[in-house]
Parts: sequence; C-alpha cells; structure tokens
Amino acid sequence: MEPVTRSGDQLRELRSRLGVTTREVEELSKKIALESENEEFYISNAWLTQIENRNSVPSIYKLFSLSVIYRTKFTDLLAAFGVLLDETMRYQMSTPLQNTHLATLEAPANGKCMNFPVRFDRGFNLEKTNLISRMVEMWGEVPISFIQRLDLRHCQYGYIGTDDSSMYPLLRPGSFVQIDSHVNRTHPSGWRTEFDRPIYFIELRDSYACSWIELRGSQLTLVPHPLSGFAVRQFPYPQEAEIIGQVTGVAMRLVSSEPSDAPPK
Repeated sequence: MEPVTRSGDQLRELRSRLGVTTREVEELSKKIALESENEEFYISNAWLTQIENRNSVPSIYKLFSLSVIYRTKFTDLLAAFGVLLDETMRYQMSTPLQNTHLATLEAPANGKCMNFPVRFDRGFNLEKTNLISRMVEMWGEVPISFIQRLDLRHCQYGYIGTDDSSMYPLLRPGSFVQIDSHVNRTHPSGWRTEFDRPIYFIELRDSYACSWIELRGSQLTLVPHPLSGFAVRQFPYPQEAEIIGQVTGVAMRLVSSEPSDAPPK
C-alpha cells in the first residue's frame, strides 16, 4: 500500500460502506470530544472532506475518532497513512541503543508472520536455560504461534546495550533477554556452574544493569563475568538499586552489520 497517496480514498470507502455522511461523522466525533474533554477529537464536515479529497495527514486524535466511528482498528488507519506498527521491531533492530534498558515486544495477530531470528546455534532449544549463550545468525519470517511461546504478554524483556559487555561471553551485547519479574529475590548459593548461576536485571538510579548479584544486608553487589573485564559495582539496596527480575532466557539476539564479540579494552 502506498502511504498517504490513497489514504483519502480509503477513508471515503470506509465511510461509504457504513452509510455514514460527513455530517454524521461530525456529530459523532463531537460526542467523543465532549466525553474526552478534548476538542482535538472533533472532526468538522469541512475537515473530513478535505482529508478525503486532498489526502492530508490527520492528527492522532482525529484518526482515533475515525477509527471509533468507522469501527476499524486504529492500527489499520495508521497503515493507510504509511505508519506500519508491524515494522516497529525491525526499526528498533536497525537503531540499537548503547545502554542496557527494558524493552517492549509487541505480539501481533495469530494469523500473521513477523521477522524474527530463525537460525540459531545447532544446540538451540527454547526450553533450555542455556539460551543465553546462543547467537542468532540470520533473520526470516516465522509463524506467530512460535513467537507466542516466548510469552510476550506476561514477561518483561530487557535489551543488553551495545556498549554493555559486563556478562560477556555469557550474554552478548545487543541481545534481548526475557525477565521473570516474579523472581526478584536472590537465590541461596547452590549453583555449580556459571550456566546455573542466576542472572538478574537491575534498575539503578540512572541506568539499568544485567549481571550476577550478591546481596548482603543493605549492600547489593553487581558481579560481572570474569572474562568481561568489567569491575564489580556496589550499591545501597534498595535505595539505589532495585531487582527487576531474573533473566530466564534470550528473547532475541541482535547481530550488527559488523559483529564484534570481543569485550571492550
């Protein structure tokens, strides 16, 4: 679909299909504006005629009113004007941030496909905890039913910044991690290998961190991987550091055009 150039025709077709006049749209939108106490939701007869004939771009408020009146999804109207929310993840992948942060992954409709990492290490298994060491090799389209196994709606996700090598090589910079926010307390020691040792996502005063942790009284220690070259950091707990949850696996692995897995010097 070409953005904007056919948007006016599409809006007119939606209205005609419902048998609604521009005057009726004006009256219905007036009710929405009154209930919301925001005149931006109001659509005048003249404005709607202009949109349909000249393919102007409406504000998000007026587009919302049209989606309500025309009984159509807001996202579908956005698409009519060239804004494809399904592309959100792709653009996020092409514009990585340097700092570690929480991330939101959208779960599209069941009948669709989406771009997602599809070639992993041969030992890749979604059910195993050692997913954190797996590396995505290529992108492709996969069924949404596969993506839903990641439980996008009930888990939090974090992004390991491209400058954050604190858990290298266990967690590579540019990876997405799945976080179980129900597990926000440290486990008693009992792990035998680094793959068993719980990794946590932590919110600091001005940033986020992802690492092993040790909690002694009111002192929270962030323990990086010994091969990362990063130093141990300590923070007053919970005044300056909050445990968001335990990392339970990799939700996504981001591979740059010039990948470099070496920790910073």
